[in-house]
Amino acid sequence: MITENTAHHSEQENATRKGSTLALFALTLGAFAIGMTEFIIMGLLPEVATSLKVSIPMAGFLITGYALGVAIGAPFITLATHRMPRKALLLFLMILFIAGNGLAALAPNYTVLMLARILAALTHGSFFGVGSVIASELVPKEKRAGAIAIMFTGLTLANILGVPFGTFLGQAYGWRSTFWAITLIGIIALIGIFMLVPKVANATSSLRKELGVLKRPAVHIALLMTVFGFGGVFTAFTYISPILVDITGFSPGSVSYILVLFGLGITIGNIYGGKLADRSLFPSLLGILFVLAIVLAVFSFTDQNKLLTLITVFVLGVAAFGTVPGLQLHMLNTAKEAPTLASTLNIAAFNLGNALGAFIGGIVIDAGFAGGLPAVPWVASLVTVIGILFTIWGAQHQKRLS
Repeated sequence: MITENTAHHSEQENATRKGSTLALFALTLGAFAIGMTEFIIMGLLPEVATSLKVSIPMAGFLITGYALGVAIGAPFITLATHRMPRKALLLFLMILFIAGNGLAALAPNYTVLMLARILAALTHGSFFGVGSVIASELVPKEKRAGAIAIMFTGLTLANILGVPFGTFLGQAYGWRSTFWAITLIGIIALIGIFMLVPKVANATSSLRKELGVLKRPAVHIALLMTVFGFGGVFTAFTYISPILVDITGFSPGSVSYILVLFGLGITIGNIYGGKLADRSLFPSLLGILFVLAIVLAVFSFTDQNKLLTLITVFVLGVAAFGTVPGLQLHMLNTAKEAPTLASTLNIAAFNLGNALGAFIGGIVIDAGFAGGLPAVPWVASLVTVIGILFTIWGAQHQKRLS
């Protein structure tokens, strides 16, 4: 009897584990589609700029527009859909995402493309915010950062597979073909979420409690950690294509392959960043941010040598996404009783950092500051240093509260 009960219990555990794995896979699939939309413009800046007759910095602002759409839209969508079942919310967001990318593929001019990007961006924050909460609830407490990292692997796979493929497709058949491909991937992700993600409990906290987290200084510090800690990445990476072509001397066709290298780096960084965050949150975050700041500063010199550039791009990927699971887990820890809005706000903060970084990089190029494009990496390093200072402040504030 004991053996039968043990076997039955073991079967239940295996079934639960398998269900959790499939649910995480579905979330990762959705993250892949959304991540490809977010990052694809970087590989197609010259093509979009030429086609729509705008400058490279103007094309770069399509990334800023997307990021601002996430930062501004995410909290409002989260609050407006507060009582919607979480699975239904994920399906609604994917439908909106598909519509935005379909419009982007049809956009006749820059303005419509910008609006389409913003429409798609509205789904981003809520998807990753709700997805982070679901992922963290599917596994034991000591594996929460690892589960979040698995979902964010969709973003890393978007860089390894999606962005290089989309860049190749856009260079060969025009940038619109890339957005049609993303639309198709979005449809597949929609089906995956419908079939694989189980119905999960709705948010248990009240709207007043969710909004109450906005009054906490610890939440404000956590958001600033994310904005500046991750903002330095996009100050440089938004303009990675012109840096590789105009400074390093790579051919435009080589960019997609180099993005694969960056994608491999962020996959490693994302996975091990999650493991390190589960072991020791603030020490690992500070260590990774210091490495990130150094790598960005060094890129100002290595970008003149092809081999050193390849090494730097890979290490930059590792350091960049090594911060993501820790920053997201810190926010969940900071607002445990109201995780949905807090998690979504932190995703918005990531994208506000993206917008800020793309804007700063564009200003540096347009103004010709310290030579323009060559100055972008070390300016990016300075942005990351600000993120380090906020992280030190956050660690001290957390120590006072504990």
